Amino acid sequence: MQTIDLLVFPRWLIPIEPDGLVLEDHALAVDAGRIVDVLPADFARQTYAARDVVTLPEHAVMPGMVNGHTHSAMALMRGIADDLPLMDWLNNHIWPAEGQHVSRAYCVDGVRLAAAEMIRGGTTCFNDMYFFPDATAEVAAAVGLRAMIGLLVIDFPTAWASDAEDYLRKGLDVYENAIRRQPLLRAAFAPHAPYTVSDGPLLKIRELANELGLPIHMHVHETADEVNQALASPDARRPWDRLKALDLLGPDFIAVHMTQLTDDEIADCGRLGVSIAHCPESNLKLASGMAPIAKLIAAGANVMVGTDGAASNNDLDMFSELRTAAILAKGVSGDPRAVPAATALRLATLNGAKALGLDAEIGSLVAGKSADFIAVNLAHVSTTPVYDVISTLAYAVGRDQVTDVYVAGRALLRDQRLMTLDEAAVRAKAAEWRAKIKG
Repeated sequence: MQTIDLLVFPRWLIPIEPDGLVLEDHALAVDAGRIVDVLPADFARQTYAARDVVTLPEHAVMPGMVNGHTHSAMALMRGIADDLPLMDWLNNHIWPAEGQHVSRAYCVDGVRLAAAEMIRGGTTCFNDMYFFPDATAEVAAAVGLRAMIGLLVIDFPTAWASDAEDYLRKGLDVYENAIRRQPLLRAAFAPHAPYTVSDGPLLKIRELANELGLPIHMHVHETADEVNQALASPDARRPWDRLKALDLLGPDFIAVHMTQLTDDEIADCGRLGVSIAHCPESNLKLASGMAPIAKLIAAGANVMVGTDGAASNNDLDMFSELRTAAILAKGVSGDPRAVPAATALRLATLNGAKALGLDAEIGSLVAGKSADFIAVNLAHVSTTPVYDVISTLAYAVGRDQVTDVYVAGRALLRDQRLMTLDEAAVRAKAAEWRAKIKG
């Protein structure tokens, strides 16, 4: 009998691949942070002696969710400026507040708050874009979350950097000294948007991305106003055409939002291998538009789900996000078969992992992958009875039903207790920032 670190016995196990598979009376065997086996429960008891055994008789175990796009430190600005269109929200509220309050200390405390929320909701990996990426890297590594840290680039000065060249210089330093050697962290170049980054820095980013093998993560075609302003400029091109001419688009490019697309642009996404970070609740709340994800999926694009920041959503709830993505796709396409339940779960797990270049490591429960998984208690009135566990997870579960969260075999949440964060201290710091920001 082989001795291993952990055996997990759930009622249902959803590996995500093959698509739609549900295993009952099976076990997940974990050792040294990796999945060593997925096998029938009786065989698991005969094969492995575990140092820790977790029995979950009313639970579904599935891969941890990948938040495909967020600004985690903005959790401290949750609700600061609601019910406004994007550019009013940004120009007159968010950017002035950031100019006054954002610092490294702000980002540390904001990311801790976001990390507590994400872990409690079943997110094990997040793709971030914000100032002071060194702070995000520090907190993610400390609490044990997997993260893609965006090396932000904007043309104008902020508390983090003075111009695009400074952003790139500081970002590369963060990559080298705070990310590259951390096993749970990866980096991406994160030019903010076509309207905030000029051609020169974008060309340099493409050069560096090719040299270092890092992806590019960027807001693109978020609103009709963004596209119209680009067409009215001297350049007179749609942002997508400009990015294509600059050779930014390809399998390493993550396009966030993408609510304003022509049929040719949708075809480009599939042909070029671009990944789409779909943030339906933020897009709906800001009235930015709706990404045509059913068409994008049909065109062969890789679509994942993200929450965006808590300042525009106003939460980091991936179960809510994947449900909204699925239901919205049906409404937009006029087809109730668009984005079925199994696909919705895949958008929030394996597709996110693929977009971040991590699908060999996470996103499904397969022997050899990292043991990044969550347990969801379905013994609630809101998820009773269970006829189809995948449909229940996609359409009925609330994030408060997540009981256990593991990353690389390490428990970050156990029996709904945070294991790597002091929740009272996190909330106290958030209260201090509220007092400062509210003024």
